[in-house]
Amino acid sequence: MASTAHALFCFEVLAASLEKRDGLSLRQIEDLWIQYESQTQSAKPPIEDVVQDGSEDNADDAEMTEDEGEDDEDDENDEEDNEGVTKPMPSTLRPTSISRLQAPSPASASTSSTPSTLSTTSSQSALGDTSKSSSKSSFFSFGRGSPATLASKDEEYPLFVTWNTINWRGYKSLRGCIGTFDPHELASGLKSYALTSAFDDTRFSPITLSELPSLANSITLLMAFTPCANPLDWDLGTHGLRISFTYHGKRYGATYLPDVALEQGWTKEETIVSLMRKAGWTGRSNDWKKVGDLRCVRYQGKKASVTYQVWKEWREWVDKQGKGR
Repeated sequence: MASTAHALFCFEVLAASLEKRDGLSLRQIEDLWIQYESQTQSAKPPIEDVVQDGSEDNADDAEMTEDEGEDDEDDENDEEDNEGVTKPMPSTLRPTSISRLQAPSPASASTSSTPSTLSTTSSQSALGDTSKSSSKSSFFSFGRGSPATLASKDEEYPLFVTWNTINWRGYKSLRGCIGTFDPHELASGLKSYALTSAFDDTRFSPITLSELPSLANSITLLMAFTPCANPLDWDLGTHGLRISFTYHGKRYGATYLPDVALEQGWTKEETIVSLMRKAGWTGRSNDWKKVGDLRCVRYQGKKASVTYQVWKEWREWVDKQGKGR
């Protein structure tokens, strides 16, 4: 299941690549994170003492919602103006606009071209036969077998890795997100997509070393894929949605991870329309039901997220223990 160690591993992979050094393995990070949590928790004062002192314990590993939107222009400028500068991060991240959600990506004519899915450069390798000319069956195939079965047996999952930047006001902007619906072994899958989403998402320039202090990472492991009886046969806040439809003689598709619709405050119908527009549909909102052969698959996801500050504090502890490379 998704864990903080998985998100830390993605940060370690990216940092090691940018710093041109060897990184720690997923197994090492899982073991070291357990040790770190044990030591830091035991070093904290009792809760009663913290309350009496009037201080607050802001959990470093508080969940960040994996938003598929992007910050407004002013906030983007703030982020650029403060590039490479570490500033205190608000305890509560603020929701962002949906401009990135609604703007078609470079892969709008192919399958799954949202911030919560594959980029143009990775769509062929990660989804195999799922291309813009794919048939109805290929878009909803899941590679080597049932994700739910493989996950319990071999610890393999379909997965997505998301990078966001967080500005000093707590607003986040999507910086890269790519994943796969084929089950992958966690160590190799997370490593591959941590780098692919950081460097190969064609909607963005590659992430640079100076950006590390402003980053936050989320990983989502996908499971329980189920064909929908109709386009509204799914639950807000519980299911992610993957769609496929025919428009002007071409096959289109896209996906949103489970928390997107709820975070944006959308109804099911609004989610479908936004998802179709993300895939490349340009029709009128009220005409979405008229689109040919609209097929939907719902799925669930388990997510874990960390900020750069969490990774940095943990990495410094690792180095002090003499356990880093």
